[in-house]
Amino acid sequence: MMCHKSEHVPLSVLLKRELVNEKADRPEIVCGEANHSKKGEDFALINTDCERVVGDGVVTTYSVFGIFDGHNGSAAAIYTKENLLNNVLCAIPPDLNREEWVAALPRALVAGFVKTDKDFQEKAQRSGTTVTFVIIEGSIVTVASVGDSRCILESADGAIYYLSADHRLDSNEEERERVTASGGEVGRLNTGGGTEIGPLRCWPGGLCLSRSIGDRDVGEFIVPVPHVKQVKLSSAGGRLVISSDGVWDALSAEDALECSRGLAPEAAAAQIVKEAVQLKGLRDDTTCIVIDILPPEKTNHPLQPPKKTGKRVFKAMFRKRSTEEPPKLHDEEEYFDPDLVEELVEEGSAMLSERLDTKYPLCNVFRLFICAVCQIEMKPGEGISIHHGSCNTRGSLRPWDGPFLCVSCQHKRDAMEGKMPSTNVRYSSESD
Repeated sequence: MMCHKSEHVPLSVLLKRELVNEKADRPEIVCGEANHSKKGEDFALINTDCERVVGDGVVTTYSVFGIFDGHNGSAAAIYTKENLLNNVLCAIPPDLNREEWVAALPRALVAGFVKTDKDFQEKAQRSGTTVTFVIIEGSIVTVASVGDSRCILESADGAIYYLSADHRLDSNEEERERVTASGGEVGRLNTGGGTEIGPLRCWPGGLCLSRSIGDRDVGEFIVPVPHVKQVKLSSAGGRLVISSDGVWDALSAEDALECSRGLAPEAAAAQIVKEAVQLKGLRDDTTCIVIDILPPEKTNHPLQPPKKTGKRVFKAMFRKRSTEEPPKLHDEEEYFDPDLVEELVEEGSAMLSERLDTKYPLCNVFRLFICAVCQIEMKPGEGISIHHGSCNTRGSLRPWDGPFLCVSCQHKRDAMEGKMPSTNVRYSSESD
């Protein structure tokens, strides 16, 4: 009897087989964008063919979208559009598989936003920008946001989900308390004689937002730390609408979706912008991106109107996975129902010691001698733990545990949390 050796399949072949199977099940992305400009300070980013290498030269793709609504000039919006994605990707360790890469995104987005803000402020320009940044990997949608642009999702069953957070001082009591606790003052514009007008603003600077990128003339307590929400779509897909406040100041989420019902994404974006401008006039730059995430067999067709079973359901919270384990993307039938949108992550804290920590058992998410924000190399003993000087709720953490920050990023963290004078003081004697 002849004995045969067992066949060993190279890893690269296995990866390619997995990607072929995965691609067959991946939803298709169809998108469109529209804009009416008044100040020239809104900018949009659309890239449906970003690539990353997952091993042995095997390449997979993902999509990135963003709206950057500048104020006090366009410099911050342009800089953020050009640099944010690269800063996020640099904060993700190499050689992660798909599950690890998706799980690392929320922390990488925090690091990328903070680095982008830190680098831009060093240019001594005073403009700022809101950011709503969306990464779609298969059926996983990750949204990071600062400011008052918004991203909403309409699932195939007609439910509406809010995937971003508004950081307006007028409407966010928690943010008002954070800003004042960090050393800022919140109040309306005083016209003299005790008369106050307009929205609540932070002083110095007079910004009506509590989070943004840039804005060096306002205290560091106006932070670039984003709200992050990550969801897994149902197998039926859905429609995303990302818009600057020029849309949301005029239209509700339901209004925006209803006025564009049944239209292809490009026509839908144009209709939403048209409706907003007709209602309020062109008072501000008004930008909209519409993205249909479709099962492969529905490619090139707009999402069909959902079946109406009464008043549309608004979802602020969805079924959540336990935070004690990483989100598993395959072979978890007990978790995934094809008719449900599932929330994987929602994090909104402005504290870096909380946001750069990781609950996921990922290897090398943070390298020992690399700053977790700016990614510069540090000599042994130079790094400062993000837990140093912080109150953390996880008893196993010690001040000498990582991740680590360089001295510069530690100073920025302390300034954002009101533990030292804002770094904008060092710019006060400089001219633009």
